[in-house]
Amino acid sequence: MKLIALNLPRDIGEQDLEELFKIHGNVTACNLVLDDKTGASKGFGFIEMELEQEAMAAIEKLHGTKVNKNKIRVKPAE
Repeated sequence: MKLIALNLPRDIGEQDLEELFKIHGNVTACNLVLDDKTGASKGFGFIEMELEQEAMAAIEKLHGTKVNKNKIRVKPAE
């Protein structure tokens, strides 16, 4: 199941993002969206998890939590 994480801190890396979700299940892919010109994070990324129930658990546990000083949003990607 593919998820989107929004309002991520600009200094978070893909590995940090993957670690955040790995606690809740098997992460099969993790892509942080970067600005083409600067290479800096745009503040959101996509995470793919193997099992839907693990993805739903990640949404339940992570949505609305703070990462650094940012309150992140996590939901299914459309």
